[in-house]
Amino acid sequence: MTPCPCGGADYRDCCGPLVEDGVPARTAEQLMRSRYTAFSLERPDHLWRTWHPRTRPDTVEVGGTTWTGLTVLEVVAGLADDDDGVVEFEARFTDVDGPGIMRERSVFRRRGGRWVYLDSA
Repeated sequence: MTPCPCGGADYRDCCGPLVEDGVPARTAEQLMRSRYTAFSLERPDHLWRTWHPRTRPDTVEVGGTTWTGLTVLEVVAGLADDDDGVVEFEARFTDVDGPGIMRERSVFRRRGGRWVYLDSA
């Protein structure tokens, strides 16, 4: 068993199918967790694929940061029947400046039947 970086159970049963195989997220929170995992595993392809085309950069840069933990603070909507959702979280990390915490309220939108990251609120 390989623990999932997002804090879930086994990677193969948690974020693995989304990050590795492109399986669509069922909820905004599931997509946020898979994106944290993609940052942790340095998988920019998943990040680019799940970023709304209106707001995503031309390239997604990863690396230089070791992600050490995730705490979901609040989920507003973003369920299987919703079109929009917000997930607030704290992501712990270590970089060249030492340990830190990033806090964000991520906005997600359903586009073409799939959840995508829009921006931070």
